[in-house]
Amino acid sequence: MLPKENRLKKKKDFEGVFKKGKGFNEGFLFLKIEKNNLEKSRFAFIVSKKINKKAVDRNKIKRRLREVVRKSLPRINPGIDGVFVVQRDVKDKEFSEIKKTTIEILKKAKVLDD
Repeated sequence: MLPKENRLKKKKDFEGVFKKGKGFNEGFLFLKIEKNNLEKSRFAFIVSKKINKKAVDRNKIKRRLREVVRKSLPRINPGIDGVFVVQRDVKDKEFSEIKKTTIEILKKAKVLDD
């Protein structure tokens, strides 16, 4: 689970990211990021009902993405708000594939230190 200080929760924060943020696309993921003037980076994860009707499956996808981001936090630059949006069903994908795509999109966004 992501630490509380690394979670993006407020509606105005989401709106700010979607209005002013920069978008990146990689495989089944879309990432929108914006600077937040804080010492911590915060993230949120969106999996629509269009992706999968079952809440259990949507939550499983979000848990997997959260875990990848949590383990990458020490390498992620501080001061960033990011929203991950799943674009296609990833329920059948292996964790290693999800991890690889998530790391690639973070590198593409120049958020992750190599």
